Amino acid sequence: MIFEDEFSEIIIVGAGPAGCAASLFLSQKKIKHTIIEKEQFPRDKICGDAISGKVINILNKIDNNIVDEIITNKKIFNPSNGIIFCSPDFTKVEIPFGFEKSNDKKTHGFVAKRLDFDNFLFEKIDKNFCRIIQNCSLVNAEHKKESIAITVNVNKQTYQSNCKILVAADGAHSVVSKKLTNFKIDYRHYSAGMRAYFNGVKNLSKNGFIELIFLKEYLPGYFWIFPLPDGRANVGVGMLSKSIKDKKIDLKKMFEDTIQNNIHIKKRFENSVQETPLLGWGLPMGSKKIKLSGNNLLLCGDAASLIDPFTGEGIAPAMLSGKLASDTIADAILANNFTADFLNRYDEAYYKATRNETKISNILQKLIKYERLFNFVIKKIAKNKELQNIITAMFADIKLRNSFTNPFFYIKLLFKN
Repeated sequence: MIFEDEFSEIIIVGAGPAGCAASLFLSQKKIKHTIIEKEQFPRDKICGDAISGKVINILNKIDNNIVDEIITNKKIFNPSNGIIFCSPDFTKVEIPFGFEKSNDKKTHGFVAKRLDFDNFLFEKIDKNFCRIIQNCSLVNAEHKKESIAITVNVNKQTYQSNCKILVAADGAHSVVSKKLTNFKIDYRHYSAGMRAYFNGVKNLSKNGFIELIFLKEYLPGYFWIFPLPDGRANVGVGMLSKSIKDKKIDLKKMFEDTIQNNIHIKKRFENSVQETPLLGWGLPMGSKKIKLSGNNLLLCGDAASLIDPFTGEGIAPAMLSGKLASDTIADAILANNFTADFLNRYDEAYYKATRNETKISNILQKLIKYERLFNFVIKKIAKNKELQNIITAMFADIKLRNSFTNPFFYIKLLFKN
């Protein structure tokens, strides 16, 4: 294995959506790089599997034909045109992923198993500019004077390399983040998720709308039902880790109790078949702003704690961070500057692009802690088209006006007759 060559100056750790996005955009710029991946594709990733219009927007920037390819592949990708929010009192509001007057007739989102979606992206990697090393585990990473030294294991062999930029896209349990940033889980900004695949769930949306059901016992989290192809569904729960710890909750037991005993939900599962075990994973939330870069280092996706604190969406932030990382890498190569001060432009670009959406998500996450208030707000949203359009904009990657983050704007809307 050759590690000391032109492909080794930029190394991406992890070939999930963040790593693949970084790679695909680097290849557009004809920048050679290496991806190291600890598993062998195709591989599964525990997730809700729902992908919003923000991802569609990024895919179009990679290649205009990708979305057309997705739309025609009905066996893997289920078109999703919106989201159903259900409050604790079971008031429901449907929010489309696109606006009624839009001329874009394509799907605004989709649901696909991560086993399939991640492999779909992985196969798009341009091997003219990217060397891929699978079954490659990162053992160590440490800063040198003007580089980062990594140690990896491949087929029981140990290799070392120095790189000018290391892109950490190795997920919620990022080895890079632990080694180079001393990352520690903050349960106030971390959630736990569990999911299983079901067949035969009743009353799935005919338009592929995903469902977020905010049951009282899960606040500030939710129970979800996301329709997949062939009548199947990804069903799961997500809950703030601090709440789980403080209340000593058994999330698996709570999930099973919901399906078996909740008066509004159990009828939908009467004749269903659970096809997979209930599996869990961690979600580092973007409700806490952290440093995304350092000397010779860029953090992307879950490794950078970028998951939306309200919806739990992680794929769009991951792919956006991968794109912006590629832009920063191109600038750094041109300037021959890989210092923390220079790479800080990546932090600035990401937080500028997501500032308004993150503010709104943080407001909504705090709001749903209070059952009565959340019931009240969902009722208002159900009757208020302007509020519905705000939520649509969050999922459709439409730039939100500055007024949307002004508290008085929400007061006016919520108490408007």
